Amino acid sequence: MAIIALVSAKGSPGVTTSALACTLSWQRRLVLAECDPAGGSILAGYLGGALDGPRGIGELAVGELRDGNLEQAFWSQLVDLDAPKRERLLLPGVVDPVQAGSVTPLWQRFTDFFADLDKGHPPYDVLVDCGRLSVVGPPWPLLRGADVVLLVTRAQLPGLSGTRAMIRAIERDFAEHRVPPGTLRLLVVGDGHGNAEIAKALGVPVIARLPADPRTAQVLSLGGTVRAGRPLLRAAAALETPIRSLLDQRRARLAWPAAAQGVPDAV
Repeated sequence: MAIIALVSAKGSPGVTTSALACTLSWQRRLVLAECDPAGGSILAGYLGGALDGPRGIGELAVGELRDGNLEQAFWSQLVDLDAPKRERLLLPGVVDPVQAGSVTPLWQRFTDFFADLDKGHPPYDVLVDCGRLSVVGPPWPLLRGADVVLLVTRAQLPGLSGTRAMIRAIERDFAEHRVPPGTLRLLVVGDGHGNAEIAKALGVPVIARLPADPRTAQVLSLGGTVRAGRPLLRAAAALETPIRSLLDQRRARLAWPAAAQGVPDAV
């Protein structure tokens, strides 16, 4: 896998909670990058503010604008969520609104850098929490550069209404920037309308549904002991399989024209 971006239209459908649940349950090495221009929440929430100084994408952006040292500084800005294994790493989001001004012009730089992490030794995939798109300076380059974009939505009508409008905005942007088709999928959260009904109404496939699990959501939001057997963690772990399948299909489709050009004509 490579870059998987999670984003929502509006409200609080659980983008950060979903991203963190996936980070703590998937098998591959992951970096969870909080790229919500409105600010990150995992440091103050799940990690309870326990850090040994400023760290995160805001610090990286300031250093990159000043010294151009992203490659050297990146690893020092991460938090090991499963220390000391360094298999589940967090790049915290901005904590000061002033930092957002430094991050916004660097979205493409971060996109290119994240894409290369899949080729590293060891390789890392990147889950990107893009927050809501209805903010100032949304990270469009990250969405365009992602291998999969998961539009997180609740299954009730108010959430689906806002999601419908956001789908059209994303589709227009992707068409303008020639993003390969098949990138966008819906990730449904909680109870409500069925997956097939939602996919038909919105015109985008539903890749999975994460169950309502208030107890686990509270732990992921405010801190505590994460239990792998809880419904949300089990569903998040299972999401890795369709994501991997989707990425394999997309890469095969993108590689096919190039491979076909090298096949000699039949005699």
